[in-house]
Amino acid sequence: MITVGIDVGSMTTKAVLLNGHEWSSVIRPTGCSPRQSAREAFDELLLKAGLSAGAISHITGTGYGRIMLDFINNAVTEITCHARGAHYLVEGTDLVIDIGGQDSKVIRTDGQGNVIDFAMNDKCAAGTGRFLQVMASALGADVSELAALSRGAEPVEISNMCTVFAESEVVSLLAQGVTKENIIAGIHRSVARRVAAMAGRLGLGSLVTFTGGVARNAGVKAFLAEELGAEIHVVAASQLAGALGAALLAREMAKD
Repeated sequence: MITVGIDVGSMTTKAVLLNGHEWSSVIRPTGCSPRQSAREAFDELLLKAGLSAGAISHITGTGYGRIMLDFINNAVTEITCHARGAHYLVEGTDLVIDIGGQDSKVIRTDGQGNVIDFAMNDKCAAGTGRFLQVMASALGADVSELAALSRGAEPVEISNMCTVFAESEVVSLLAQGVTKENIIAGIHRSVARRVAAMAGRLGLGSLVTFTGGVARNAGVKAFLAEELGAEIHVVAASQLAGALGAALLAREMAKD
């Protein structure tokens, strides 16, 4: 039984093809057309696996663009998918922190991949990948460079979490002679504090796994660990947790 999970995020589209215990993946920019990027990711998965669409038993979509997909069998919320995917990647995970392009979520699970409760920030860009992208642009850096630039730097206080005001604050700090490295460290800490506050409302888990695209940023991870006073687990496939969870749920649905 071969299934596919497609996670259409605001910045990237992730797709996972699951065949028994083996799985392959594709990540591509979402761009202006979530439907097109999802279709292209699906076609690329099939090409890599040497399969036709008819070989796929079930396709589950997730992410903000899931409702736009016309070739999937069903759609599931990213909260459910990240919980299931995180458990598969780090067995026993009971608290998932997911920071994506347009929102951030903290998900409490039963340690078996099932959601018990969650908190979510989707009202503004603060504490998201988009926030980091805007701050990187204000600093004349690429978002992929932030972790390396801030390594070992002393974080400056960033008082504004509103993206527009924080961008102005960053420009002002640069004008005052504050180093780019210290500003980036401060940005990372401000993101971590906002997400840690959400986690505080749910209670700290015994095994915390960080998923989503921002999980690749070691600076945010380090400050999250500091704010929570807990070890944060990140694996190479953390960005794929949502798509992987969708593929796992697709397999369960195909069996029914």
